[in-house]
Amino acid sequence: MTTTNEATANPPDLDDLIARMTPAEKAGQLTQYFYLGAMAGADETATPAEGMAGLAALVEASVRAGEAGALLFVTKPAAINRLQRLAREETRLGIPLLFGFDVIHGLRTILPVPIAMAASWDPPLIEEGQSMAAQEARAVGIHWTFAPMVDIARDPRWGRMIEGAGEDPYLGAAVAAAQVRGFQGGGALDAFTGVIAGPKHFAGYGAALGGRDYDEVNLSDSELWNVYLPPFEAAIAAGAGNVMTAYMDLNGIPATGNEWLLEHVLRGAWGFDGFVVSDSGAVRDLATHGFAKDLGDAAARAVNAGVDMEKAMFDAAYTRLPAAVEMGAADQRAVDASVRRVLTAKVRMGLFDAAYVDEERAREVLADPTHREIARRVAERSAVLLRNEGNLLPIDPSNVSTMAVIGGLADSKRDTLGPWVFDFDLGETVTVLEGIRNRLGDSVRVSHAPGPLIPPRVFPSPFDRMDGGPAPIPVDYDEDAEFRRAVDLATEVDIVVMVVGENQNMIGELASRSSLELPGRQLELLQAVVATGTPVVLVVMNGRPLDLRWAAEHVGAILDIWYPGTRGGEATAGILFGDVSPGGKLPFTWPRTVGQVPIIASHTLSHGPGEQGRRYWDEASTPLFPFGHGLSYGTFEYADPSVSPASAPRDGTVTVSVEVTNTSKREADEVVQLYIHQRHGSASRPVRELKGFQRVTLGAGESRTIQFAIGPAERRYWNAAVRDWVSDASTFDVWVGGDSTATTTATFEITKD
Repeated sequence: MTTTNEATANPPDLDDLIARMTPAEKAGQLTQYFYLGAMAGADETATPAEGMAGLAALVEASVRAGEAGALLFVTKPAAINRLQRLAREETRLGIPLLFGFDVIHGLRTILPVPIAMAASWDPPLIEEGQSMAAQEARAVGIHWTFAPMVDIARDPRWGRMIEGAGEDPYLGAAVAAAQVRGFQGGGALDAFTGVIAGPKHFAGYGAALGGRDYDEVNLSDSELWNVYLPPFEAAIAAGAGNVMTAYMDLNGIPATGNEWLLEHVLRGAWGFDGFVVSDSGAVRDLATHGFAKDLGDAAARAVNAGVDMEKAMFDAAYTRLPAAVEMGAADQRAVDASVRRVLTAKVRMGLFDAAYVDEERAREVLADPTHREIARRVAERSAVLLRNEGNLLPIDPSNVSTMAVIGGLADSKRDTLGPWVFDFDLGETVTVLEGIRNRLGDSVRVSHAPGPLIPPRVFPSPFDRMDGGPAPIPVDYDEDAEFRRAVDLATEVDIVVMVVGENQNMIGELASRSSLELPGRQLELLQAVVATGTPVVLVVMNGRPLDLRWAAEHVGAILDIWYPGTRGGEATAGILFGDVSPGGKLPFTWPRTVGQVPIIASHTLSHGPGEQGRRYWDEASTPLFPFGHGLSYGTFEYADPSVSPASAPRDGTVTVSVEVTNTSKREADEVVQLYIHQRHGSASRPVRELKGFQRVTLGAGESRTIQFAIGPAERRYWNAAVRDWVSDASTFDVWVGGDSTATTTATFEITKD
């Protein structure tokens, strides 16, 4: 039944609006429901998916009653307008809905996965890419993305490391801030093109035991403040309008019921003024943890701790808030403060004045060809050249007449995009095989053999049903025959490009692994292809470091393209044939084997530092590739760095200068990296800490002086003994170079005040 709409045409007086809301309406504003039925709609009417019709009807009933504040997984403009009309025109107060969606690395135009974007070490480019994603999302009616994920990940068994920026807090903070600026249109929200950024998962989720998704986390104060919190603080400083809580226990306290995290740190220490949302079902999980006795208690504990909105699939715990307030378990002031924060977000997004989607404009934005160009550039700048013995790359097309592209991933559109995308257009996607063929035209005969299929996961991905899942294996499939066909093809050509890695559903949420080995028979096939004697270029499609020990000894060139997105094949071809020089760098330390995990660049010194590389008796303790590693088609020479002044007080700043020269005959990019080490002080400090980087493009023979400022912010750290931030007087070593093993060095002194 249609009710009287008391909404005004302009943003309301929030004091008045909150005063007129019933307890159920307040609880509704604090609830976000999944609307999965809309996601499967093939057209703009968004027919509910099979098995979801009942839930969709319940959600629509909640909207009509004014008891839903936000929905997620609706991406069709017509469906968004229809649901928004229910909220604006058929409810008593006419409060608009917020629509959220996982725009992690693109909506329709898919960028490389976030770990790949971090590998670009190019914050302005990352900002540009996420700005493009935000434009597409906002055009179809999405107001809010559950991104960026800013969790530090030091255990590559954890599948969700693909969504973050790797192991380092300094790089992670820079990438987090860039993504927030991109999503939100600068710092503050842009009501016309921006979407609300929601950094997640607050906090420590990336340190789950054994790299197992959702498992508990135990972090020292030093790790929490020095490693895991800085990217969140940077995202808040960049203006993020939302924060998502984490699923797991942090030091025994569930993050979604952790008042210290949400009130003391997030709102108190950092001054966050946006709204906090739980991860999906995380409020209900407070009872699962044994922290809350039932769902009513869970709702009270979450809202009292500072969780403003519950994300719920069904039977939201927050529907019990009115009763919890009545019983005195939930604080009415906390409920009202949360309602105000949610409504403020809707005002900031301009939804009380412009709630509906321009469907024609949405089609124009999604069709914008410049978006595909941005996706290509991000893919080009994210690729990391791990190895290039004898300058096997770039390939000169004039020197080859036949080429084999081997591997099923080479021509898999869905895998090229990577995980956690749902509204993509496969017709726009260029695979590696297509990119190579398009680049070469008729000048080189390019043949393809997929080789044996990568076997499916032992435990299927629960997300497969969202995009159709992997294709079934044909009944008459002959794995051995496909293996032989690939090897035979390798004997008939001038060069092989072999693509290996993991299927996209083998990484991401609920995609942790106990092994880092190449799944299936990929290593066996690689060994057989190399044994033919034909030159091999290995292209890796991944979101975590894989066991490439054999390849690193026997394959001339290894190019990591990650999951490169909509124009990934085009970008890959450009790199393989030298149209673009690779310049990406690793955002994590690449282990030799899973037994080394975790292995990081910023470890501290301990007993027997001379034995650091021999901590295991059966394997070198050094990484396969160090943090920050990445080769180029150019070559670079670093002069000795200088520091000015050579000595400064604790509140002072020193400037490190270094001349970098491109000693090659072609233009190329280098990521100049600065690391420091504090020799002594009130705590042991890491052997090397990244404290500056710049990606620069240098012409052939060009030299440029790069400068870095090292001030109090770069030198301070959280001291677990005094439980506060400190800045010590000490001698500091500085290294500047192309990765974390840089050898050009200098020193400076920080004196007592």
